[in-house]
Amino acid sequence: MTSRNDLPGTYVFDGPAGRRGRPLNRLLQSLRTEDARAGFRADEAACCARFGLSAEQTAAVLERDWQAMLDLGGSIFYVYKLAMMDGRSMQYLGGVFTGMSEDEFTAAMAAGGRTDV
Repeated sequence: MTSRNDLPGTYVFDGPAGRRGRPLNRLLQSLRTEDARAGFRADEAACCARFGLSAEQTAAVLERDWQAMLDLGGSIFYVYKLAMMDGRSMQYLGGVFTGMSEDEFTAAMAAGGRTDV
Protein backbone atom coordinates (compact mmCIF):
# COMPACT_ATOMS: atom_id res chain seq x y z
CA MET A 1 0.00 0.00 0.00
CA THR A 2 1.31 3.44 -0.91
CA SER A 3 1.33 6.01 1.86
CA ARG A 4 2.04 9.70 2.09
CA ASN A 5 5.47 8.81 3.40
CA ASP A 6 6.30 6.93 0.18
CA LEU A 7 5.64 10.07 -1.85
CA PRO A 8 6.64 13.08 0.28
CA GLY A 9 4.30 16.01 -0.19
CA THR A 10 1.77 13.89 -2.09
CA TYR A 11 -1.61 12.79 -0.82
CA VAL A 12 -2.61 9.39 -2.18
CA PHE A 13 -6.36 8.76 -2.37
CA ASP A 14 -6.57 5.05 -3.06
CA GLY A 15 -9.02 2.24 -2.36
CA PRO A 16 -8.21 1.89 1.34
CA ALA A 17 -8.45 5.66 1.84
CA GLY A 18 -11.78 5.71 0.01
CA ARG A 19 -13.19 2.94 2.16
CA ARG A 20 -11.90 4.55 5.36
CA GLY A 21 -13.38 7.88 4.35
CA ARG A 22 -16.73 6.68 3.00
CA PRO A 23 -18.92 8.18 5.78
CA LEU A 24 -16.96 11.45 5.70
CA ASN A 25 -17.18 11.68 1.91
CA ARG A 26 -20.90 10.89 1.92
CA LEU A 27 -21.48 13.77 4.35
CA LEU A 28 -19.30 16.18 2.42
CA GLN A 29 -20.81 15.17 -0.93
CA SER A 30 -24.29 15.84 0.46
CA LEU A 31 -23.34 19.50 0.90
CA ARG A 32 -24.01 20.00 -2.81
CA THR A 33 -27.68 20.69 -1.99
CA GLU A 34 -28.99 23.70 -0.14
CA ASP A 35 -31.19 21.53 2.10
CA ALA A 36 -28.15 19.53 3.22
CA ARG A 37 -26.13 22.70 3.79
CA ALA A 38 -28.94 24.16 5.90
CA GLY A 39 -29.16 20.98 7.97
CA PHE A 40 -25.41 20.95 8.44
CA ARG A 41 -25.33 24.60 9.50
CA ALA A 42 -28.13 23.97 12.00
CA ASP A 43 -26.28 21.19 13.84
CA GLU A 44 -22.92 20.09 12.49
CA ALA A 45 -22.31 17.43 15.15
CA ALA A 46 -25.73 15.84 14.62
CA CYS A 47 -25.09 15.77 10.88
CA CYS A 48 -21.76 14.02 11.44
CA ALA A 49 -23.50 11.45 13.65
CA ARG A 50 -26.26 10.91 11.09
CA PHE A 51 -23.67 9.99 8.46
CA GLY A 52 -21.79 7.70 10.86
CA LEU A 53 -18.49 9.57 11.03
CA SER A 54 -15.86 8.26 13.42
CA ALA A 55 -14.92 10.40 16.41
CA GLU A 56 -11.73 11.45 14.59
CA GLN A 57 -13.61 12.36 11.40
CA THR A 58 -16.18 14.31 13.41
CA ALA A 59 -13.47 16.25 15.22
CA ALA A 60 -11.73 17.02 11.92
CA VAL A 61 -14.96 18.38 10.43
CA LEU A 62 -15.97 20.40 13.48
CA GLU A 63 -12.47 21.84 13.90
CA ARG A 64 -12.01 22.36 10.15
CA ASP A 65 -8.80 20.38 10.28
CA TRP A 66 -8.41 20.10 6.52
CA GLN A 67 -5.30 17.91 6.60
CA ALA A 68 -6.90 15.51 9.08
CA MET A 69 -9.91 15.17 6.79
CA LEU A 70 -7.60 13.99 4.00
CA ASP A 71 -5.65 11.75 6.35
CA LEU A 72 -8.92 10.16 7.49
CA GLY A 73 -9.94 9.28 3.94
CA GLY A 74 -11.53 12.48 2.70
CA SER A 75 -11.50 13.21 -1.00
CA ILE A 76 -10.17 16.70 -1.76
CA PHE A 77 -13.14 17.21 -4.09
CA TYR A 78 -15.59 16.66 -1.24
CA VAL A 79 -13.50 18.42 1.41
CA TYR A 80 -13.58 21.46 -0.86
CA LYS A 81 -17.39 21.54 -0.64
CA LEU A 82 -17.08 22.23 3.08
CA ALA A 83 -14.35 24.79 2.50
CA MET A 84 -16.62 26.60 0.04
CA MET A 85 -19.36 26.71 2.69
CA ASP A 86 -16.85 28.51 4.91
CA GLY A 87 -16.02 30.97 2.13
CA ARG A 88 -12.61 29.40 1.51
CA SER A 89 -10.98 29.03 -1.89
CA MET A 90 -9.08 26.14 -3.42
CA GLN A 91 -6.00 28.36 -3.20
CA TYR A 92 -6.59 28.63 0.56
CA LEU A 93 -6.63 24.83 0.84
CA GLY A 94 -3.55 24.60 -1.38
CA GLY A 95 -1.80 26.91 1.04
CA VAL A 96 -2.91 24.85 4.03
CA PHE A 97 -1.62 21.65 2.47
CA THR A 98 1.73 23.16 1.45
CA GLY A 99 2.45 25.32 4.49
CA MET A 100 1.96 28.54 2.55
CA SER A 101 -0.46 31.39 2.95
CA GLU A 102 -3.26 31.64 0.41
CA ASP A 103 -1.48 34.58 -1.24
CA GLU A 104 1.85 32.72 -1.35
CA PHE A 105 0.22 29.66 -2.87
CA THR A 106 -1.65 31.76 -5.45
CA ALA A 107 1.57 33.55 -6.40
CA ALA A 108 3.46 30.26 -6.68
CA MET A 109 0.83 28.84 -9.03
CA ALA A 110 0.78 32.03 -11.11
CA ALA A 111 4.57 31.78 -11.41
CA GLY A 112 4.35 28.27 -12.82
CA GLY A 113 4.09 26.10 -9.74
CA ARG A 114 6.00 25.18 -6.64
CA THR A 115 9.77 24.97 -6.89
CA ASP A 116 10.33 23.36 -3.48
CA VAL A 117 9.30 19.84 -4.49
